[in-house]
Amino acid sequence: MQRYFVKHRVNDERFFIDEEDRHHIVKVMRMQVGDKIICVDQEGKQAICRLAEITDESVVADVVQWKEEISELPISITIASGLPKGDKLEWIIQKGTELGAHQFLPFSGARSVVKWDEKKGAKKVERWQKIAKEAAEQSHRAFMPEIVSPMSFKALMGKSEDFDYKLAAFEDESRKGEISVFSSTLKQMKNGESLLLVFGPEGGLADEEVKQLMDHGFGLCGLGPRILRTETAPLYALSAISYHFELLR
Repeated sequence: MQRYFVKHRVNDERFFIDEEDRHHIVKVMRMQVGDKIICVDQEGKQAICRLAEITDESVVADVVQWKEEISELPISITIASGLPKGDKLEWIIQKGTELGAHQFLPFSGARSVVKWDEKKGAKKVERWQKIAKEAAEQSHRAFMPEIVSPMSFKALMGKSEDFDYKLAAFEDESRKGEISVFSSTLKQMKNGESLLLVFGPEGGLADEEVKQLMDHGFGLCGLGPRILRTETAPLYALSAISYHFELLR
């Protein structure tokens, strides 16, 4: 069954679906009254629903059965990526959503080749959010990750105060053979706590940025003996987190 994140839940028995999702149901999937879908409300509650009414503006779906299903990581992970070139951030958002990230926080790093244009930025953020929505639906997530508009490194340091734990992946630590900071942090974390993971752009984190990270309480961690690309490192980290919290029992 197709899955949709729905903004409008009338009550425990009915959903209203409009805009792009209504178009997808009617024009793309060509569904009819009586067909079933899965609706996810803004609290992450999921229900099997039957299409009850289709109009030119909306689709009405009646709840058949509420689902008790756990598909979210037990901890909240925010991926902060230094703005990379090309469509690498789209890849990070899509695959990172599939792997369970809660939020994506792009930032302008000292070595970012891409310079953020505020005037054109709103459309990009909108596109990134759409990518996250589609990936969340495809991977049967209960929540749709938030894509924060890119910020400065200074603003990122201020934002970092909102998290229970914070780490920065630093390639020099990998070269030194550092292997304990990442795993020991995961072992300390409890369900419901939050972790901010910072990854530099293609050129990595600048020395001054590393100093500021340490001054703001970040731990510097390696991600194994190999040096990972900026679009690979977040996915490696998320996979390791999933293994630690969901499979290693």
